[in-house]
Amino acid sequence: MMSETTPVTVLSESECWSLLGSVTLGRLVTDVDGEPEIFPINFVVQHRTVLFRTAEGTKLTSAAINRNVLFEADDTTISEGWSVILKGVAQTPRTDDDIQDAERAWLYPWTATPKPHFVRIRPLRITGRRFVFGPEPGH
Repeated sequence: MMSETTPVTVLSESECWSLLGSVTLGRLVTDVDGEPEIFPINFVVQHRTVLFRTAEGTKLTSAAINRNVLFEADDTTISEGWSVILKGVAQTPRTDDDIQDAERAWLYPWTATPKPHFVRIRPLRITGRRFVFGPEPGH
């Protein structure tokens, strides 16, 4: 007898953080001049926050001005996938201790360009879903 698999499962907060820690590429969503913008970023999870590096520019400015951001990461295999969305507050580390803590995350830019600024997203809410792929019911 075949067991039925639920095609969509809501993830616990712990599962969300574990999955986020298993990948390094996500998307930052913020507001730029009243319009939503999305940026691919490489990141690490540190202390149940999302940490990324950036240069001067749109990501840094919009994160500083708006502070409220969305972050999403996901991954898939041939048979399933997952997505985690974090609603949070973006902050740049200011104190020497905060900057040293961010440096201990060993987060390096993927591109050969200077990215001297850290941005930490502190979560307000984290949600996630796991998806089992398969045919549409009835087909």
